[in-house]
Amino acid sequence: MNIKITHNWLLEYLDTDASPYEIQKYLSLCGPSVDRVEKIGNDYVYDIEITSNRVDSASVLGIAQECLAILPMFGKKANFKVNPLDEYKFNNYNFSTDRDQSSNFKLKIKIADLNLCSRFTTIVLDNIKIQPPPNFIKERLTACGIKSINNVVDISNYLMIALGQPTHVFDYNKVGKEIMIMRQSKKGEKIVTLDEKKIILPGGDIIIEDGDGKLIDLCGIMGGFNSSVSKNTKKIVLFVQTYNKQKIRQTSMSTGQRTVAATYFEKGLDEERVEPTLVYGVELLEKYAGGKIASKIYDIYPHPYKEKTLDIRYSIFEKIIGIKIPEEKIIFILKNLSFGVKSVGNAYMRSLQITIPSWRASDINIKEDIVEEVARIYGYCNLPNNLQPPVYVKQPKEIEKLFIFQPKIKYFLKHLGLHEVMNYSMISKKMIKNLGMAESEHLHLSNTISEEIEYMRVSLLPSLIKNIRDNFGKKEILKLFEIAKIYHPIDVGNAYMRSLPNEIYKLGIVVNTDFFDLKGIIEALLSELNIESYQLIVNRHPSLNIFHSRIQTALIIREKIVGYLGQLKPELKLKNNLKTDVFLAEIDFQMLIDNHKIVPTYKPINPYAVVKLDLTINLSEKNNFATIQNLALKTSKLLQKIELIGIFRNKITCRFYFSSPKRNITEEEAKSELSKIKHLL
Repeated sequence: MNIKITHNWLLEYLDTDASPYEIQKYLSLCGPSVDRVEKIGNDYVYDIEITSNRVDSASVLGIAQECLAILPMFGKKANFKVNPLDEYKFNNYNFSTDRDQSSNFKLKIKIADLNLCSRFTTIVLDNIKIQPPPNFIKERLTACGIKSINNVVDISNYLMIALGQPTHVFDYNKVGKEIMIMRQSKKGEKIVTLDEKKIILPGGDIIIEDGDGKLIDLCGIMGGFNSSVSKNTKKIVLFVQTYNKQKIRQTSMSTGQRTVAATYFEKGLDEERVEPTLVYGVELLEKYAGGKIASKIYDIYPHPYKEKTLDIRYSIFEKIIGIKIPEEKIIFILKNLSFGVKSVGNAYMRSLQITIPSWRASDINIKEDIVEEVARIYGYCNLPNNLQPPVYVKQPKEIEKLFIFQPKIKYFLKHLGLHEVMNYSMISKKMIKNLGMAESEHLHLSNTISEEIEYMRVSLLPSLIKNIRDNFGKKEILKLFEIAKIYHPIDVGNAYMRSLPNEIYKLGIVVNTDFFDLKGIIEALLSELNIESYQLIVNRHPSLNIFHSRIQTALIIREKIVGYLGQLKPELKLKNNLKTDVFLAEIDFQMLIDNHKIVPTYKPINPYAVVKLDLTINLSEKNNFATIQNLALKTSKLLQKIELIGIFRNKITCRFYFSSPKRNITEEEAKSELSKIKHLL
């Protein structure tokens, strides 16, 4: 994620002599990357990239904390002018309602499941005056790319950028019966959000319902339109929480509502930062919106943060980083990062006992995390650039074969005039339906980013058909192939494992010429791999019903079906808007590897004469070339091979090669053998 902050805003917290461009340079070397610094008026705007595991730094305060640790490493001054985490505490602030007004408004708050919200704080303020915000707030928000609306809404956004904690403001009078119930949504419930979008909830989302049964907040995403602040608002509810990050992410993705607040909440926020945000918010609303405290603070915090510690030896820093960093430098770095540091042990075995601050609790878990922090602040640019010796990891035999044969087969097919394509492993529902396939046989992606890539494919052919259609007209003859995985669901009888796929490598080929061209490509490939014992016989695909009923065959190697080839059904050709006939093949890639031979089987040259005789035969479903070939070879011991010469209408002309390895045979003997074959056919 990226955030924008201004230099003058940063200087409210940070006392430094570094210029904006020095801050950009040094932060980018050791911390969050500052992509750009832009001068606007008498201020500068930083555009900063924040890594996903460091949401604590996604604020003005977070960048100030990074500067405290990084700038001194480059000889620059860096101290806190004010630390809001220490300054804005409940105990340091007078929240008595008596000093502001006599009335005391109340809220009834119920959280159905404490796992939804790790900390819930809120307070009511009265006497609110909706008006334009002060200039400094408006200018800073505008510079950071946030639209200014009014003083109350702008203060809410200002708090988020300042402290990295999103907040929300309700109109108190629009909260039915002053009741707020946090619960999970039911499937099909509806809410209209602040941007006036009507959202149908998938269920399991964190929502707030008021006493009248209205949904007034889609928590962590966006508030409800029916509880929003308007120009007539006089009483508000300032609302600061932390939520279950998995729930927020799930809701944001399933509803398509990607808000700035959701970007924060889905990464997991620090519960300890809720308190200073609420206190600072009250102070700003009192000062710039005329607000007066009208209720007690509601603070539901069932599991307060408990400090965690890590014990780490000094020696591990040198072992992992590769150089020796002085102990005092390590302690200096860690303290500037706000870690509590205590040195323990003796001269022979010294170690550090490190206390993790609350905002780093989810990021720092093991000793290597501490070493990484020291290394980055010390500066990766200061580490020697010696490459470690390479390590060879021996691959399984199947993987090695895969890497060997993939390029070999690809180059061979390219030399035959085919073009390689690389498609997504996912296909759309439309592609499935256009080939008469069943959605239930495909794995469905729950968080797909597009309808075009919604299902894991169980065949390469739908993608190849789309390739033919998309490239029609660019070239008269199209011959394409792809080597990739398909994904078959495995039902292992366990609800949690049912969607695991069986990944199988396949070779898919598609041409728009004719069936015999496709058959010739496959036979040439089998010859290149020295696979001799194969058959092509008429057989229907057991699950993929896309081939023409009379033009489809199975490829059999050593009595196992390893693939199918045939013509696309005419009705599917029309359904897929194809202008020409399409011929397809899909073969198990692993079976090709398993049956290959490095060198062909040696066959001695026959020194005796060969008699060639032609025969024209009527074709039928039962009497095709494959059956003719099998029957002829079984009938005559003198028959060496058969070649297809041509086809006209429903007749086929074959050339029969007769010879004996022991003697010269006569033409009469060859004719006699052919007569036997003809009689049987």
